[in-house]
Amino acid sequence: MAYDEVLAGRLRDLLGDAAEISEKKMFGGLCFLEHGHMIAGIMGDGMIVRVGAEAKEAALARPGAGEFDFTGRPMRGFVVVAGEYLDDDQLAEWLEAGRKYAASLPPKS
Repeated sequence: MAYDEVLAGRLRDLLGDAAEISEKKMFGGLCFLEHGHMIAGIMGDGMIVRVGAEAKEAALARPGAGEFDFTGRPMRGFVVVAGEYLDDDQLAEWLEAGRKYAASLPPKS
């Protein structure tokens, strides 16, 4: 599956060139990791965000958010956001939610 290169560029701009940020092809799209933990990704023209199990229900209540069902069943702690709901403010908020969750995880060795 292809991913939206423009959206990828917008995410890169928001994340900057910090050494702890990396990119990896996953889920048929492109994912962004911080210290090795996934924070967000792009599939098609939408964005996957790893918010964690505890924040998932609140995230699903936001406009444009839905279950991330890549394997035939919803993935725990992940949501997908439709591209038309990703204006600059919303994109920054979703990215911050993903970074907040990634920061709560133990360091990868």
